[in-house]
Amino acid sequence: MPFDYKKEYKEFYLPKNKPQIVTIPPMNFISVQGKGDPNEEGGDYKQAIGLLYGIAYTIKMSKKGEHQIEGYFDYVVPPLEGLWWQEGIAGVDYSRKQDFQWISMIRLPEFVTREEFEWAKAEAEVKKETDYSSVEFLTYEEGLCVQCMHIGPYDAEPATVAAMDHYAGEQGYLPDMAGARRHHEIYLSDARRCRPENLKTVIRHPIRR
Repeated sequence: MPFDYKKEYKEFYLPKNKPQIVTIPPMNFISVQGKGDPNEEGGDYKQAIGLLYGIAYTIKMSKKGEHQIEGYFDYVVPPLEGLWWQEGIAGVDYSRKQDFQWISMIRLPEFVTREEFEWAKAEAEVKKETDYSSVEFLTYEEGLCVQCMHIGPYDAEPATVAAMDHYAGEQGYLPDMAGARRHHEIYLSDARRCRPENLKTVIRHPIRR
């Protein structure tokens, strides 16, 4: 049975719908950075998602080709994730989607080195005749965070974020949106096929004592 990161690491991908404190270890990702409204038809965000999955499935299906990646194991492609921010704001303002800056990303299995990632980019460019130059290998160490499962539309996230902030404060923590530490979302539902009220999204915020 393919290795499923969501099931094997439930503490990271399947939290309860009430806040909890977690420490996230370093992970490697396929990533694309951009800016603008993610809902824009034909916009940079939707194009970035296509690029991410192009690389993700090139790696996953490498088992059927001539290039065999050392240490490969069969796995379920992990869920889409996103880091979000806006200049001059600690957190995000959902009413100003046009000002969003983001890094869209998909976790890489541990056997994927930077060299194998570069092979996958070159392979995808040839097979799909697409420019993958904006796709990057990202190592992200998130560290201490508060997280919660949000159920419902993305625009209703502020209520969940407020609950997270309140819980973290009760536990003696402060928000820590500094440097590369960002508002983080993990998308467990396909927004194209799921009713907004049923969407499941992990929301994660960095904190400090």
